[in-house]
Amino acid sequence: MQDQAVIIRQVSKSYGNTRALRDISFQVGKGELFGLIGPDGAGKTSLFRILTTLLLPDQGSVTIEGYDVVKQYRKIRNLAGYMPGRFSLYQDLSVEENLKFFATIFGTTIKENYHLIRDIYVQIEPFKDRLAGKLSGGMKQKLALCCCLVHKPAILVLDEPTTGVDAISRKEFWEMLGRLKAEGITILVSTPYMDEASLCDRIALIEKGSIMAIDRPENISGSFSKPIWAVRSREMYPLLIDLRQYPGVEKVYLFGQYIHLTLGNEGQEPGRMKKFLEDKGHEEVEIKVITPGIEDSFIELMSQQKRHE
Repeated sequence: MQDQAVIIRQVSKSYGNTRALRDISFQVGKGELFGLIGPDGAGKTSLFRILTTLLLPDQGSVTIEGYDVVKQYRKIRNLAGYMPGRFSLYQDLSVEENLKFFATIFGTTIKENYHLIRDIYVQIEPFKDRLAGKLSGGMKQKLALCCCLVHKPAILVLDEPTTGVDAISRKEFWEMLGRLKAEGITILVSTPYMDEASLCDRIALIEKGSIMAIDRPENISGSFSKPIWAVRSREMYPLLIDLRQYPGVEKVYLFGQYIHLTLGNEGQEPGRMKKFLEDKGHEEVEIKVITPGIEDSFIELMSQQKRHE
C-alpha cells in the first residue's frame, strides 16, 4: 500500500451557525496530485487552512507526513508550501526581494533549491526588479509558486491557484504541477474548474462541506447512471423552457453552448425529440448523446444529496 502523506479523519469546522466542514475524511498518498473540486463556499479554503495549521478544526484530526497539525504545527510549517487563493506576497518588494525573503525565513538560499523553481523562475526573471504588485495575474501566480518551493517542501497546498488568470497561464501552471509531481512532491490543489479535475491522479468532489465522492476522474465520470443528451437550437432560453416540458425528462441544465438533459425510459428517440422541438418553433435543432463529464457527475451527486437531506 502506498505511504500516506496526508491523513484526514472526521474533520468538522463551523463558523457560528454555519457548518463549513462536515466529518471530512480522506487520505492522500505520497507523490500524489490530489484535487479538491467544488464551487465557491464548498469548504475548500477552510480545509486547506486546517491542513496548513492556520485554522483549528472543531473536531477530528489531520496528520501530514506523520505530524499532527495541532500538536506539531511547527514541523508542518517547515515541510509544507502553501499558496492561498488571494495573492499574499509583499507587493512593495520586487520579484527577487520576495524570493530572497522567503528563502531566508526557511534558512536556505535560492541557489540551493534552484532546480525546483528553475522552469518557473526563468519566465519571471526578466521582471526580477519589478514590484510584485505591478505583475500580471499569471506572473503573480508564478512568483507565489516559486516562493512556496524555495525551501523544497515535501507537500504543496494550492488553494484555487488558477482563478482569475488567462487560459494560457492555466495550462502552463498545470504543466508545472506535472513536473513538480515528477520530483516526488505531494500536491493538493483546489479548483472550481471541472476541466482541471481530469489532470489530477484522484479528486474529491465537495459541496456544502461534505465529500460527495473520491476517486480517479475517469471513474467518477464513468459512474454516471444514465446517458446525457446534449441539445441546442438558435434560441437557447426558449429551448430550456420547452425541454423542461418534454415527456420523460428528469434533469435539464445549461452547459456551455448546449443544454444537457437526462431522460427516463420515455422519450429516448432523438427523432421524436426533434419533432417535439420543431413543433414548438425551434430552428437549427441539434441533438446528440454524449459521454458524461465530471461536471455532469457533480450535478447528479448534488441532486442525490438534496434528496437525502
